[in-house]
Amino acid sequence: MRETIEVGYQTFVTDGDDEFGAVRDVSPDGLVVYVENAGEFRVPLDAVKAVHSQKVIFECGKLDRRLRRAIGHAHDAEMPGL
Repeated sequence: MRETIEVGYQTFVTDGDDEFGAVRDVSPDGLVVYVENAGEFRVPLDAVKAVHSQKVIFECGKLDRRLRRAIGHAHDAEMPGL
């Protein structure tokens, strides 16, 4: 059984890569994930690849196209070098 997912866990598509957001809500049918610079998205539990160390890693191919696009732009507003 997977580690329990909790509100506040950071979200990733690759372990060790930059996080793109955080879990905002957990329900039996899925998660609500806040993506930086894009807002909230509902994600089905079957898209979860792994959970450990307060991180949720998703299987990118199971994510909605809009969510994948948002993930690709999650850090656009950051200032280089800060």
